[in-house]
Amino acid sequence: MLKSKLIRRTVIAVIIIAIALFFIKQKDMTLKQSLLKIFYPVLMAFGRSKDVQKNTTTMQPPTPFYSLHAIDNKGSDVNFEQFRGKKILIVNTASDCGYTPQYESLEELYKEYKDKLLVLAFPANDFGEQEKGSNDEIASFCKINYGVTFPLMQKSIVVKSNEQNEVFKWLTDKSKNGWNDREPTWNFCKYLVDENGVLTNFYNSSISPVSEEVIDAVNK
Repeated sequence: MLKSKLIRRTVIAVIIIAIALFFIKQKDMTLKQSLLKIFYPVLMAFGRSKDVQKNTTTMQPPTPFYSLHAIDNKGSDVNFEQFRGKKILIVNTASDCGYTPQYESLEELYKEYKDKLLVLAFPANDFGEQEKGSNDEIASFCKINYGVTFPLMQKSIVVKSNEQNEVFKWLTDKSKNGWNDREPTWNFCKYLVDENGVLTNFYNSSISPVSEEVIDAVNK
């Protein structure tokens, strides 16, 4: 009897929470996206273990970072030569991921350190098919829901394959960047390149963009 009452109460509580979440669904977000945003703090508190990889050298990479190009969200060519003298945080992103609220933290980081740091987002549908939107839909989602002003690149493939985009080929191949073979393990992995074009750090998804680990490296 006690067990059945507990089950009923649990079911009722779940229904009430689901109804409440439906009515507080944020504008221009799907219910799933609203749920993910609400439970993001829980994910960060109890998610996967933190993983940080650091470059222990300051040697220039075999393939210069500034020789790279990318295509931005509007279809224009982006020559990385223009980024000399700034640190660059490169992130593979998605709109329907538990880590999607990191867009907000990325924007916070970008605004705080805009004088010396650029954030570049590379939307990808490689993990759990969590980025099915078009480039226009992605841009609209990021601007409306997270106020993103840092550059968005065209949706592409970031995992190792024949179709992997040029930038992530460089980031994940030590014969090009000098030390790192680590590809993204999920959405919102982060790669930090210093003001001299040297890849210095890899952070997995569970590392917040405004964590001590990232901010210390930006200020280094």
